[in-house]
Amino acid sequence: MYKIGELASECQIKTDTLRFYEKHGLLTPSVRSDSGYRFYTDKDAERLKFILRAKAVGFTLSEINELLSIELDKANWQCVDVKALVDSKFTQVVAKIAELQKFRDSLKRLSDSCCGGPESAECCSILEALESATGEIKPEIHGHCCQTPPIAGKDS
Repeated sequence: MYKIGELASECQIKTDTLRFYEKHGLLTPSVRSDSGYRFYTDKDAERLKFILRAKAVGFTLSEINELLSIELDKANWQCVDVKALVDSKFTQVVAKIAELQKFRDSLKRLSDSCCGGPESAECCSILEALESATGEIKPEIHGHCCQTPPIAGKDS
C-alpha cells in the first residue's frame, strides 16, 4: 500500500497531480483510512503509470479515460478500436505540426521583414503587416524606415 506522497514520489509527480487525476475520475484510491488518508495498491500504481505513459504520448484526459475503459474491459474490445484511437490522435498531431510550421514560416517572414533597429515603430513592417487586412509584408516600408541615415559630413 502506498500513501499519496509515496505513490507520487514513486511516479515522480506531485500529489496535486494525483488529486487532479482523482478529480477527473482517472484514478481512485483503493482505500481511505478513517482519518481520510488515501491509500493506493500496486494495481493503482500500475494504473497511474498507464495514465502517465498515455499522457506522455499526447493523449488528453478524455482520451486516456477511454483507453482506461478499454483496458479494464479488454475482452469486449478489439485491437481495431484501440488502433483507431491512436490513428485519430496521430492525424491530429500531423495537423497540429502543419499548423505550427505555418506559424513558424509566418513568424520568420515577419522577423525577416524588420531591421530590428532603434528606429521608431511608427512604420514598423511587422506592425504594418499585422494591421493590414491581408497581412502582407511590404518590403518598401522596411526599406524606408529601417535605413540608417547617413552621418553628416561623411561621403555616402
